[in-house]
Amino acid sequence: FVERDGAAARVLGENLAALGIGSEAGELRRGEAAQALRSARAAKETYDLVFIDPPYGQAREWALELGALLPALLEPGARVAVESDRRGPLELEMAIERQRRYGDTSITIHRYT
Repeated sequence: FVERDGAAARVLGENLAALGIGSEAGELRRGEAAQALRSARAAKETYDLVFIDPPYGQAREWALELGALLPALLEPGARVAVESDRRGPLELEMAIERQRRYGDTSITIHRYT
C-alpha cells in the first residue's frame, strides 16, 4: 500500500494490524505513489495484484505515468484493480477483465498479459 496522507496511512496500518495481515501479504509505504513505483522498479520488485485509487480529479493525469511504470512491475497474469471517477476514469492500456459502475464510481479490473 502507498499512501501520502499521514493520518490515512496510520489508519491503514492499524487496519492491517487488526486483520493480522503481515509483511508477506503486503507492505505499507508512506509517500507519493509514482515515487514508490519508481523505487519498486529500481529494486526489480514484481506484483501479481495492484490496487489503484488516485484522487478522482487526477485519474487521467495518472494514466500516462502508470502506463509507463506498471508493466515492469507486473507478473504475467497480474490483475490491476482501478477505482476512479466514472466521468474521468483512469484508463490503462491493458485488457479489461471486468468493469462496474456504482454512482459516480467506476471499478475496473485489468489483467496483464
